[in-house]
Amino acid sequence: MKRTFARWRAGGPSFVFPAEWRWLGASLALFGACLLASCSQPTAENTPPVTAPSEQTTRQLDKTAIKYAKGFTIEYFDNYKVVKILNPFKDRTDTTRYVLVPRGTAPSVKYGNSPVIEIPIRTLVGMSSMHVALADFLDAADVLVGLGSLQYASSPRVRQRIAQGKINAYGGESALNEEQLIALHPDLVMTMGSPGSPVERYRTLAEAGVPVMVNSEWVETTPLARAEWVKLMAALLNKEELVNQRFANVEAEYQRLVGLTSKLPKRPRVLTGLPFKDTWYMPDGESYTAQFFRDAGGAYHWDNERAAGSLALTFEAVYPVALTADCWVNTGTANTKADILAQDARYADFRPFKTGVVYNNNKRTDAQGSNDYWESGAVHPEVVLADLIKILHPELLPQHELVYYKQLK
Repeated sequence: MKRTFARWRAGGPSFVFPAEWRWLGASLALFGACLLASCSQPTAENTPPVTAPSEQTTRQLDKTAIKYAKGFTIEYFDNYKVVKILNPFKDRTDTTRYVLVPRGTAPSVKYGNSPVIEIPIRTLVGMSSMHVALADFLDAADVLVGLGSLQYASSPRVRQRIAQGKINAYGGESALNEEQLIALHPDLVMTMGSPGSPVERYRTLAEAGVPVMVNSEWVETTPLARAEWVKLMAALLNKEELVNQRFANVEAEYQRLVGLTSKLPKRPRVLTGLPFKDTWYMPDGESYTAQFFRDAGGAYHWDNERAAGSLALTFEAVYPVALTADCWVNTGTANTKADILAQDARYADFRPFKTGVVYNNNKRTDAQGSNDYWESGAVHPEVVLADLIKILHPELLPQHELVYYKQLK
């Protein structure tokens, strides 16, 4: 409408009012100024502004900017936001657009097939422990009313709400209870993206008016990029000011720690993981795990390897590297060296096993099997990095006590 008005003003006919009609000219001028002001709202391509202003449209929306994450974008307009999430599992670039409108606002029908989410969201069903972490980071655990499984939540507030019957289980990605979710009708269902779980998988929920947001933060290539998905949750909760403050603290501490290791002359060789069903799934060089090792001052044998996800290696391919490694981390569910040896006697040949430099990231695993490394650790990479530096270069952080890692005896 702004463009139409501008053309009329530039190319339309001129009018000369008689002197006695000056009051009418003044009125028309005032009307034109009001019209121009009302039509000057910025819009996205094919995304007209919403109608029916609410209380939130009378103030400038708080904003946040994405610095590290590559999997999503946020655009801000006068009274709504547009979130675009990349689908990293297709051969071509493909995004899903979500329109975030103030609660009680009637969206325009011209949004087409883009899901419309009323914000701030009040009820959320999350399918991943990462979704618990995103909400908890912003003191918003109370919006959670459902999880894929109740077993793997670590947040004390979430565990309390589970005990009170305020959070229920709705099945995992492959066994989602769509009927119960439709009956619950939460403001949003947040799921974890994977090659076998496209957005079309949730068509039934979408057709029933239940917005589904598929995100794949685990595909991000750096720890800070992965943690920055807290800004997506902030956009859904209208908590941009809070997330800007808290994420800035995380970022500053992470970068401070990187500065401690950036010029180290010696970098210990790091081995990670254990085989699963005879396949050793090793992080590739572009993974956030490999970046952790680099930032912690470690050397990773597969640093230059690239793969769609993980490297699927045989034991025989890993064995010679393990024989000379300086450190072994992230050893599954093992709590002792005996647990590792019980799986395969050949692990005793590994140099870290012999020297006792074996650490697992399961220190904060509770009675029901939930490991907080995958929850709060995902949004606090600065703490994970401090742990890894303590393991690889203990002299750099003499006062630090391990939070997520423990040494296996």
